[in-house]
Amino acid sequence: MSLTIDIAGLSPERIVFAPSPLAELSAALHALAEPAHHPGLHSWTTTTACALKPELADRLQEADFLWRTTRSDMLLPPDPGATLAEDLDRLDELPEEQFVMAALEISCSAQYGTARPNPLHDGAERERTRERAAARGPAQAAFVERILADPPAVRAWLRRLFEDCEQAFFGDTWQRVRFQLAADARHKAELLRHKGLAEALAAVSPALTLDTERQQIVVDKLVTGGTSATQPGDRHGITFVPTAFGWPHLLVLHAPGWKPVVHYPVNSPELPRPQALDIVQLRLEAVAHPVRMKLCRTLARGAHTTGELATAHNITAPEVSRHMAVLKKAGLLSTRRRGRYVLHHLDLTAMARLGTDFLESVLR
Repeated sequence: MSLTIDIAGLSPERIVFAPSPLAELSAALHALAEPAHHPGLHSWTTTTACALKPELADRLQEADFLWRTTRSDMLLPPDPGATLAEDLDRLDELPEEQFVMAALEISCSAQYGTARPNPLHDGAERERTRERAAARGPAQAAFVERILADPPAVRAWLRRLFEDCEQAFFGDTWQRVRFQLAADARHKAELLRHKGLAEALAAVSPALTLDTERQQIVVDKLVTGGTSATQPGDRHGITFVPTAFGWPHLLVLHAPGWKPVVHYPVNSPELPRPQALDIVQLRLEAVAHPVRMKLCRTLARGAHTTGELATAHNITAPEVSRHMAVLKKAGLLSTRRRGRYVLHHLDLTAMARLGTDFLESVLR
């Protein structure tokens, strides 16, 4: 199970390593929205969240599905600018239909990477989009209605939101991390130039390998999909974007019509201390099932309903419920009700500890 990026005939100069202010802002916003994903950023997320003005915090919550459950493709620029303003200028140039499709990729789904109807023109897809948004709450549902009604107004609203984030906290943050990210990008580009793509990929992430026979970059992730870096026009090439806020995520933009982008972390903080052996055994048995592994991957990106999980993984709702019961018994899952929806939450701290817990158990 993996993602593949075809690079047959791709010249080395079309492989770019470059930091992106907009991508880094989206990673920072994700860390603020899901601090449990990023235990090493606890000090930054706590300090920044406490300093946010209530008005800005409310606006961020309205649009947080752009970076909470999954990262909107529009937030991973294939041709990064030197400043946030430059990245936002390029976002303004995105065709309206592409902008709407990217904005409304609300939940991780097996449909990502395949051509889908545009909700601006397809009634059934519009209703599916509204249903997914309703499960996230009234603020998100209202925001989706605004996108469907007036995409240019929402695009302008988002630009102001990101500009206000830059003024409130991200400007200082970017000044602190941009030199580290630029140095990392230069280092990877030098590896590519002097030692080849395989060495550069290994330095980016152990999850990236080069299949020389098939002329593909292989990304080891719990998802199946693919794209090509040899597409026509401005979609030709591949961009690797470093992030100081990304660990443990390795994001790959592989949607149809987009130039591939790999958003990779440049650091990995320590994990917490392990749990007791009987808890470790129970949890390892719970996640050993291949279907539950896939369900965990989806839940790790945010809360989902039983219906959403069933649709995303092409299984029945009762089957999802049985798997959820096993995970909940192991203490890896919790649920909460929002109106008529029941949302499942993965305990990310417990999941993060499984590997080190197991090693500690067999060594002590």
